[in-house]
Amino acid sequence: MMPARPIDILNALIQGLDPHTGEPLAPDSALNRAEVLRALLAAAAALEQSRVRAQRRAQLPENVGRPWSEAEVAQLVAGLRAGETPAALAEKHRRTLRAIEARLERMGLLRPDQRQTRGGFSGVSEAAPALRTGRGRGARAAAGRAGRSGRP
Repeated sequence: MMPARPIDILNALIQGLDPHTGEPLAPDSALNRAEVLRALLAAAAALEQSRVRAQRRAQLPENVGRPWSEAEVAQLVAGLRAGETPAALAEKHRRTLRAIEARLERMGLLRPDQRQTRGGFSGVSEAAPALRTGRGRGARAAAGRAGRSGRP
């Protein structure tokens, strides 16, 4: 057995096997200690998460995250005024629908209630109203504690 990928090596070690021979590791091996196994599991999980993130990234449109040029913004406005839908504009500009809607909303050409995607152009989800009010995590926790203790 000769694993080629780092994840395969980690998985073999986690299973208590020599990654090159497939033979069981010695019972007194450092790799059989709980803290070492936890570290190996964490490393394997991080590698898997990185792989999944790269797969998702590969499926995104080509221009995701790239700055908007003045010419592209002008084309976006012209397309909208010509009756193109935000979805068609997203495909044309090789950006996500959310990016197109956010840009149009920021420019005042689309109202928040006209969006198909959730959240405003700030990127904050409507599911998190406390974040939109500027109250951070610590403020929410303190408010929760105050509410439980009966203090204002």
